[in-house]
Amino acid sequence: MTKEEFEVTAYDVKGTVDYDKLVHEFGVKHLDVPILNRLKAYTGELHHTLRRQHFFAHTNFDQILNALERKEKIYMYTGRAPSGPIHIGHIFVWQFTKWLQDKFGCELIFQIPDEEKFFFKDNVTLEDTAKWTHENMLDIVALGFDLKKTKFLIDTRDAGVMYKTACQIAKKTTASTVRALFGLKNEDNVGKYFYTMMQSVPAFLPTVIEGKPTLCLIPCAVDQDVHFRLTRDVAERLGYPKPSTILSKFLPSLSAESKMSASADIGIWTTDDAKEVERKIKKYAFSGGRDTIEEHRKLGGNPDIDVSFQWLSMMFEPDDHKLASIRDDYKAGKLLSGELKQILIGKINAFLAEHQKKREQARPIVEKLLKQPF
Repeated sequence: MTKEEFEVTAYDVKGTVDYDKLVHEFGVKHLDVPILNRLKAYTGELHHTLRRQHFFAHTNFDQILNALERKEKIYMYTGRAPSGPIHIGHIFVWQFTKWLQDKFGCELIFQIPDEEKFFFKDNVTLEDTAKWTHENMLDIVALGFDLKKTKFLIDTRDAGVMYKTACQIAKKTTASTVRALFGLKNEDNVGKYFYTMMQSVPAFLPTVIEGKPTLCLIPCAVDQDVHFRLTRDVAERLGYPKPSTILSKFLPSLSAESKMSASADIGIWTTDDAKEVERKIKKYAFSGGRDTIEEHRKLGGNPDIDVSFQWLSMMFEPDDHKLASIRDDYKAGKLLSGELKQILIGKINAFLAEHQKKREQARPIVEKLLKQPF
């Protein structure tokens, strides 16, 4: 794969992503100035990920704004397929989702598709996904979603709620469509095919719950929009409104080679202690600095390729003036790569110290939530 080539699928990201090209290939739209101005008029401010175009594209988001302006009820939907611990990349999208929930005051369906990795990974059992459902929900609850307006949909537990709608979707979806969208093959188990139906269900549940057409907004990374391409394709044929998505770029891995992933290189987990965070950032975070201090002081660093700066921009420094100062100092050579890494380490450890406290406090809440069917 050359430097100019990249590949984005629902399950893998390779190469350096050209997001403008991706918008064209995926048939989505940029979050342009007019639509952001409409959102700001409603919310009073823009989240830093919107101001900096980290959430950069959408499908049908204008319809969500239309509904909000008409004071109609909307829902949001996000999820997590449990098979391992939570890393910073997961938190990135969920923090934005929480901001939207707070601003919109809307209901949120949080799907836990605990069958997905069972179908897609040979070494994962349903007992494994049950364990990780519990662990992952600790992190989700710790982020502070409004639990009065957040309902957890655990697929194997709540299959009865989902099955009728999943059957409707399945009847309107061909195997060739699923193969084309997700790259499945004849030798793949049929669970992989049916799982895609279950992934669409939460987008239609708001209409089922409310008993009338109700719009649903899905914040997610751009690679996940393929799931909802299928959902949009069958929506009108089933009498449901098409779901909307608001799409983010990828939080880069520490190596800067692709998105941060549980199965890729070293990640920062929500359970890491301060020393482990420091070790990983110092050892693995790709630097945009020069080879020597003298050269760096003279020529400056490149924040656009520096992972520490990208993480500050996307997650850990919401203040535009402070971020601009860091960028300017780094480009001018006043700030060294090691010093930039140290800024990030301090920000991550401050976040994790608070998050881990809230994670422990969430244990009795999660135990209760696990016993409450959707």
